[in-house]
Amino acid sequence: MAVIALAGCSGAPGVTTSALALLLSWPLAAGRRMILAECDPDGGAVLHGLLQGTLGDRYGLRNLSVAARKGEFSDAFWRQLIDLSSEDGKQDSPRDRLLLPGITDPSQSASLGLVWKILAQMFRGVEAESSHDVLIDLGRRGAYGPSGVLAEQADATFVVVRNTLRCLQAAEGRVRALEGRVGDVGVLMIEEGPYPAGEVQRVLQVPVVATLPYAPKDARVLSDGVEQGRHFSRSPLMKAARTGSGLLLQRAAMRRARLDPRGLPAAGGQVTRAR
Repeated sequence: MAVIALAGCSGAPGVTTSALALLLSWPLAAGRRMILAECDPDGGAVLHGLLQGTLGDRYGLRNLSVAARKGEFSDAFWRQLIDLSSEDGKQDSPRDRLLLPGITDPSQSASLGLVWKILAQMFRGVEAESSHDVLIDLGRRGAYGPSGVLAEQADATFVVVRNTLRCLQAAEGRVRALEGRVGDVGVLMIEEGPYPAGEVQRVLQVPVVATLPYAPKDARVLSDGVEQGRHFSRSPLMKAARTGSGLLLQRAAMRRARLDPRGLPAAGGQVTRAR
C-alpha cells in the first residue's frame, strides 16, 4: 500500500491522463481500493474530460473547505468520491477505483490552505488503516506551493516528463526544486520524443522508473471522454500503465523502507473507517 504523488512541468506532459491510466490499471487484491485525488491548484480535468460533465460540479475538493471549517472533513471526504470502477454504473460495482475530483476554478484554490494539510494526513490514514492506495495528481504547480505538503507526505513523488527537448528543459528546474522539498524523486516518462530513458536520466539526474507510450488516440479516451474502442483495456497505453503501476509501487516501497526501516506509520494518520 502506498501514497504516490505525480507532478508535472510546463508543456502539458500529461499528468492527469497518466494518472487515470494508472488508476484504471492499478493491481488490486481482494478488499483493496485505489483513490485518485485531483489536487492541481489550477483545476481538475476529469469531471469535464473523461466524465464529460455528466455529474456537474457536485463533487470535488471545493466542498471540503467548508467541511474542514465545520469539523466534518472525514465524512465529507468519502461523500466526494466518484466510482470509476464500473463502466455501466451497475449497483454491484466493486467501488475499488475511486476519484476525488479537483476544483473547477483556479480561484477556488485560495480557500484550500487548510484542506491541503488535512488531506495529507487523511491520505496517510487511508493508506495505513483502510487498505487503500492513493495516487495524487498535483498538476504542474501543485508540488511547489501550499499543496506541496501532499508531495512531502507521499511515499514517493514522480515527475511526469515527455522525452522532448522542450519538456526536458522545463523539467530540469522543476526536478531540482522538488528534490529540495521532498528529497529524491523519480520520473514517469511519456515516450513522445527522440531521447531514450538513459539520456533523460543523464539530463535530469534522477531515475526513469516507468514509461508510457505516446498514444494520442487512446489518451483522448481518458482526457476527453472519447468513446472507448473494443480493445482499449488491452491497448499499449493501458498495458504499459499496468506494468508501470507495479514499478511505481516498488519504488515507493523501497523509499519508505529506507526512510522508515522500522515500518512505523506516519504521524497524524488517524482517519475514520472507509464508507
